[in-house]
Amino acid sequence: MPQKTHPREAAPALVRPGVLRTSIRAEPLTCTIGAELFGVNLGDAARDDDLFAEFRELLLKHKVLFLRDQDITRAEHIALASRFGPLEDHPVAGSDPTHPGLVRIYKDLDSKPEHYENAHHCDATWRECPPMGAVLRCVETPDVGGDTVWVNMAEAYRRLPEHIRTQIAGLRARHSIEASFGAVMPMDQRHRLKDRYPDAEHPVVRTHPETGEQILFVNAFTTHFVNFHTPENVRFGQDHAPGASNLLNYLISQAAVPEYQVRWRWQPNSFAIWDNRSTQHYAVQDYWPAVRKMERAGIVGDRTF
Repeated sequence: MPQKTHPREAAPALVRPGVLRTSIRAEPLTCTIGAELFGVNLGDAARDDDLFAEFRELLLKHKVLFLRDQDITRAEHIALASRFGPLEDHPVAGSDPTHPGLVRIYKDLDSKPEHYENAHHCDATWRECPPMGAVLRCVETPDVGGDTVWVNMAEAYRRLPEHIRTQIAGLRARHSIEASFGAVMPMDQRHRLKDRYPDAEHPVVRTHPETGEQILFVNAFTTHFVNFHTPENVRFGQDHAPGASNLLNYLISQAAVPEYQVRWRWQPNSFAIWDNRSTQHYAVQDYWPAVRKMERAGIVGDRTF
């Protein structure tokens, strides 16, 4: 009898990196996502075309790249991120006043108590064109705690039961800044935020524009399906509500599966560069009253399909 093939082992190798052209050494951190890079300076990668090309190739393969001891300037940080594409600001989080596009995620004793990062999420899917990715630097971190978890959502989709993949094919969902960042605001301010950033609609399963992978694309910003209530899905009211919400919650919960994850412990001047199209992340807020300061350059993305 032929040996049964594991679903992950049977997945097609969609990314086929070429021959390494530099001294970059990439050590995978798990079987499904993440690699730590050695022998490369991010400032050099921002200036050298061949080095950056290999860097991008490794990102597509591993989905999130980690580096330590990168004592580069803020200008070099922005220059590296800008090689991937234009940078975007954030309507709620503050940016460095002298470096537009470099969002400061500073948590200290004076920070507001709102919690946005400690949920599995894809950055800014409330945008019509969610970010392509981000380059995140640790400025200050607790001695213990404050790790970040990333999740391979292409693997999460591949490992779904076949009947679930059939059920969600063609489904679309809404993503909202009003229901997340806006939830703590007074009603008028919340409504103005939604007027500026109306709910975005994305496929529940998106296609990666460079690798062709199918990706489970619902997260903490997702509020509901928009085309679930059809004769094929709904016999009685209970099929729609709570049926649709139960299905959405089940899909969102896939990001919590450890087999799809990598966890990174921060140090000052360590970096993470991730593909926001195929991953989610979760910043663990277990460190109060310690201080944690991060700086992120987010990269403008394309319309989902």
